[in-house]
Amino acid sequence: MCNLVKSMVITNVMSGSGSGSMYTGGFNSLSRIQIRDHISAYTRRYMAAEAMEEAASTLLGGEPEEEGSGDGMKLVQKLISCAEAVACRDKTHASALLYELRTNAQVFGTSFQRVASCFIQALSDRLALVQPLGAVGVTTKTIGVSSEKDEALHLVYDICPHIRFSHFVANTSILETFEGESYVHVIDLGMTLGLQHGYQWRNLMDSLASRKGRLPRLRITGVGNSGERLEAIGNELKLYAQNMELEFEFLAVESNLENLNAEDFSLIDGEVLVINSILQLHCLVKESRGALNSVLQTLCELSPKLMVLVEQDSSHNGPFFLGRFMEALHNYSAIFDSLDAMLPKYDTRRAKVEQFYFGEEIKNIVSCEGPARVERHERVDQWRRRMRRAGFQPAPLKIITQATKWLEMNASEGYTIVEDKGCFVLGWKSKPIIAASCWRCC
Repeated sequence: MCNLVKSMVITNVMSGSGSGSMYTGGFNSLSRIQIRDHISAYTRRYMAAEAMEEAASTLLGGEPEEEGSGDGMKLVQKLISCAEAVACRDKTHASALLYELRTNAQVFGTSFQRVASCFIQALSDRLALVQPLGAVGVTTKTIGVSSEKDEALHLVYDICPHIRFSHFVANTSILETFEGESYVHVIDLGMTLGLQHGYQWRNLMDSLASRKGRLPRLRITGVGNSGERLEAIGNELKLYAQNMELEFEFLAVESNLENLNAEDFSLIDGEVLVINSILQLHCLVKESRGALNSVLQTLCELSPKLMVLVEQDSSHNGPFFLGRFMEALHNYSAIFDSLDAMLPKYDTRRAKVEQFYFGEEIKNIVSCEGPARVERHERVDQWRRRMRRAGFQPAPLKIITQATKWLEMNASEGYTIVEDKGCFVLGWKSKPIIAASCWRCC
């Protein structure tokens, strides 16, 4: 089935049908530069077709064509055609396809229909903001904060293992680093994604308190854009530590990551420093690349004994819209498929998670460009190169047995852990979702 889809896309491209017609014309009438662009366009379209083959395989679950999967194939093909039309800024054709697509994509349908509904909305948003061909810029749409997004984030934490797994790997590594130390300090970038109650650090305090001997003095510095939210989390953690008779201090740094300076952190001689970054740094991956490098170098100047890095293991930062669209479709298809194993079909919690959390990520990846596009997820190999260039060296994770046991106890069957060059990659049926790694300064 997937090979058929792929061949259909390539056939459409070569024949110049649909939105691919912009690439037709005889080579004899083209200049050398035009020929180069012509070949480049065909190459990108062929790569998109390969990505489409993978996406179709994930979306349709490898099922045979009977029992309605033929309709699923048509929806895939129409969705890709719509993305092509949007990429070509063909508003008339794209609008017609969007109208047809909306009748087949249901918020409470199959995982295929549900993920399609998010991409349809994202394409609609991008189409509404695109400028005519030749104009500079595409969109300046930004993601706002809402009570729906806050609720969806908490549901993701409770239902999906992604964040809780990240916290487990991070805390286990942090505890090993703190072994035998008297003064310990954690800098939390993004302050637990804005989750209320500081779940990660409550669990860390529980583990510290269960150890024999004298408890260490713990300091946590939370970094985030909302000073009010940081203080609320800090006050709860202070009370929690007090009840456990743990010496604890909380500091708040109200700042975005790009503006951080080494002087923002009140470091104390003799304390052991750990930096914790859970799903934060991908937002700094800009076209210029300078922002992320600068932040990483600032963090390395702090000389942490350990830095924990968790990021989505996906390729959503490609330079070409169509390829980025296909990569995102493949990735989020696996995530939506995993939600089928965790929640009933008509559970409103699943709709909230999909529409207000993952759906918002999809819309940012697909509909935004320039500084407004912040969901710039990259592969773990790219993060390795970035970290090394900033002066970090890998500290391989050696807790695969504990991580595997945690997954068996806390996640649905179908989730997998793979050890990749000292990193842990959490996936759904072997499709990578997030990657956790640890680093030390040279």
